[in-house]
Amino acid sequence: MRKRVASAPIVHCVRSSALVRTESGLRLIDFPKESSRYVNAQVDDYWTGWRRTFRWRPPLRLSLRARFSHEADALRGTAGFGFWNDPFLMTGLRRPALPRALWFFFASPPSDMALTLDVPGRGWKAAVIDAGKPTGLRWLPPAPVLVPAMRISWVHARLWPRIQRDLGIAEASIPFSMTAWRHYEILWGVRRTTFWVDGEPVLQDAPSPRGPMGLVIWIDNQYLVVHPSGRFRHGVLALSEAQWLEVAEVEIQTDVGE
Repeated sequence: MRKRVASAPIVHCVRSSALVRTESGLRLIDFPKESSRYVNAQVDDYWTGWRRTFRWRPPLRLSLRARFSHEADALRGTAGFGFWNDPFLMTGLRRPALPRALWFFFASPPSDMALTLDVPGRGWKAAVIDAGKPTGLRWLPPAPVLVPAMRISWVHARLWPRIQRDLGIAEASIPFSMTAWRHYEILWGVRRTTFWVDGEPVLQDAPSPRGPMGLVIWIDNQYLVVHPSGRFRHGVLALSEAQWLEVAEVEIQTDVGE
């Protein structure tokens, strides 16, 4: 079954943002704003639902065309599209949860989400995580000791690959221009997931997060610093000019087999 979803989800605009239909598709725009105010243009399909009612489970295929107003070295904040479980209470009153996501994700400096040893903690990437897996929960009891120990480089290098595997984390940087129209695709299988850009695989055989999750397409001006050593920082960035994400031909296909 193929489902066109561009017109169905909920529009969510915070402060100086807008969604505008263009000849090519739908443009999510953040307008210039001082750094003290959060700005977000978003489309999602989970705004009022409990997580158990989120719509999407594997196996499925998400495909869309997208382009950005700026390249990775000039875009500010975070942006992307894919699926997640909205763990941080950003769109409704739900219990906090450990993050689960499967998406194309961008973050600008000073963001630094060091979730893998071999991929930068910022930039344009394909990524998966399922921190609530039973294998990941076993790391919670020793966390008070492990977190400060992660500040020692050799401890981090030795232990984090095991923790990363148990948290279902995989990432890959995307080397293509962000301002050109490109075709993005995610095959979310029951066990493994693959990401493509213009038909070229950029992340293959990644562990699949569990469902259900919600669809999200967004661009905002926030940043986030998260490090296994316990370093955490969050804030918003000033926008000196408008920036946008434009999407078209958004489809979710559910009859894809395993």
